[in-house]
Amino acid sequence: MITEFLKITGERENDESVIRRAADVIARGGLVAVPTETVYGLDGSALLDQSAHKIYEAKGRPSDNPLIVHIAYPSDAEKIAYTNEAYYRLAEKFMPGPLTIVLKKKDIIPDSVTGGLDSVAVRCPSNSVAHSLIEVSGHPIAAPSANRSGIPSPTKAEHVLDDMNGLIDMIIDGGECEIGLESTVIRLDGDGCTVLRP
Repeated sequence: MITEFLKITGERENDESVIRRAADVIARGGLVAVPTETVYGLDGSALLDQSAHKIYEAKGRPSDNPLIVHIAYPSDAEKIAYTNEAYYRLAEKFMPGPLTIVLKKKDIIPDSVTGGLDSVAVRCPSNSVAHSLIEVSGHPIAAPSANRSGIPSPTKAEHVLDDMNGLIDMIIDGGECEIGLESTVIRLDGDGCTVLRP
């Protein structure tokens, strides 16, 4: 496979073209590495079983390790999970941003995305490139870090290229990630919550 390497330049026509091309890749079940505010994510459609399998294969990751699903707006979680008041309280304070919330999933999300679990991890990234791709693709996006398992998570497009070249369809260079650490992950337990990853 030849991995395309495209750059976000700040020029509207170029950047819209890059996002549209990446959205086409997502829609046909391909994989695109995209910056978020935390680390670069390996994006595939969270609605397509084949995308999840490709993500696991590219990363060398066990298929029982759930994938985080990125959405454009906190309210989009309604389409893929059963939300509650606690979710919206957290979303109001921390979304968009580096917070992932685990909720009971709806059947629209394949079991391959959630590692066979009945829950789904939901995040709303604040990075403009990631946000635009979710919106234009029209798909919730399964997006673990864009690296081979066991390798540090990438914060620059060059890191992704070194690790994933020839394994994925496209890399979007949107500059260096702002935070450089993976999102916090919490699971809602009734009125309380459990921190799964600080």
